Amino acid sequence: MPLNPELGAKAGVKLVQPLAAYEASVHARGVAKGEHAATCSACHGSHGILPAADVKSQVNRKNVPATCSACHAEVAKAYAESVHGVAAAAGIGESPVCTDCHGEHRILGPGDEGSPVYASNVPKMTCGRCHGDLRVTDKFGLKNTAVEAFDDSFHGLAGRSGDIHVANCASCHGVHDILPSSDPRSHISPANLAATCGACHPGAGDSFAIGAVHVLPGSKAESHPSVYWTRIVYLWLIGLTIGGMLLHNGLDFFRKSKHARLLRSLPIPDEAPERMSGMFRISHALLASSFIVLVYSGFALKYPEAWWSRLATFGEPLVDLRGGIHRVAAVIMLGVGLMHVVHLFLSRRARACIGSMVRPGMADFHELKEKVAYLAGRHPMPPESPWVGYPEKMEYLAVVWGTFVMGATGFMLWFPDVVLRHAPKWVTDLATVIHLYEAILAALAILVWHFYLVIFDPMVYPLD
Repeated sequence: MPLNPELGAKAGVKLVQPLAAYEASVHARGVAKGEHAATCSACHGSHGILPAADVKSQVNRKNVPATCSACHAEVAKAYAESVHGVAAAAGIGESPVCTDCHGEHRILGPGDEGSPVYASNVPKMTCGRCHGDLRVTDKFGLKNTAVEAFDDSFHGLAGRSGDIHVANCASCHGVHDILPSSDPRSHISPANLAATCGACHPGAGDSFAIGAVHVLPGSKAESHPSVYWTRIVYLWLIGLTIGGMLLHNGLDFFRKSKHARLLRSLPIPDEAPERMSGMFRISHALLASSFIVLVYSGFALKYPEAWWSRLATFGEPLVDLRGGIHRVAAVIMLGVGLMHVVHLFLSRRARACIGSMVRPGMADFHELKEKVAYLAGRHPMPPESPWVGYPEKMEYLAVVWGTFVMGATGFMLWFPDVVLRHAPKWVTDLATVIHLYEAILAALAILVWHFYLVIFDPMVYPLD
């Protein structure tokens, strides 16, 4: 039945006419330039035009590859030998033909952002239509998490952020000549992985043992054991740590708020001793600034579609800008760490100050015991806090540990080619998991623990 725009308009459906769609296509542009390009009759025929539902029609689904081959012979030959071409020729209707990937009348070139085969559109619009459809994957026994796992990978996240140079499905599997990995001609055949991976990661394909791909870290059956169990440990660690902090600070806030007037009436020393020297304050300012930038830019890279992630790029999908901001902030934070070490080496007073933070003693256990008794309502007043108590010691050790872990895994992700020359792929997968979950733990710890101690504690509000 021909499309009726008026009938569609009455039903609230906008119908794009084939001629209007064709006029915007790469074929129409070629004709306008006097080039040899497909016209209406080239695809539909001249006098013996038949509807697409007719098996004899040139645009019938099973005849589309042959019709396109009139102009694209080499491409059609590669497609015919591919896993898709073989399946389509066998009558499997779910297997894609030319128009499923490129469109029908409004066919655009791969460099056009509106094309389904534009680099950043391939995973979702083209390959994802079938490989992300449970009805198709279940019917043919295909992996049903491949698209989701790719979206969550380094390549997928970069592509979602607008990077058209990062690898997409076609970069590894091929375009028209897609073959199963068991075929020696396949781009992802074990014998060809060096060339395929080496196109973007020079040298990596020769020396690293390729691991499972398109695997979610939470998949026990498919992901590497180190990746799976590290994620599980981190989930428990985050839950127990942040839960304990919330409980601790929640009870503290409740108890202090109940007796806020009494606590505020306590005498305050006329002159409190200086806790931190000027160099420590400068380091803290740089650390705090770089940490905030790292948290924002890091989660913006992880969730590129979120509205808040585009603030740093003024709405433009500039993944390089966000990545650059993240790396600059990381270098500043590591520089602060180095400055801290030099400061400790040069200053005896600094060493004495930090030494008191890294040496737990019985006083800490006594303070914690008294604090728990206060939180439980057994004591009317909070215990007197020492110059450096268990909260400060926990924070300092956490910062040292977090900086080391985030720095090490961050460099592994920053320079994957170097890592992949000497280590298997699961090492970078493990670094990705640790980097993400350590970042979540650090961000929540600062919000829940540190911000409470220095801002929201009724004894120090609005600021320590």
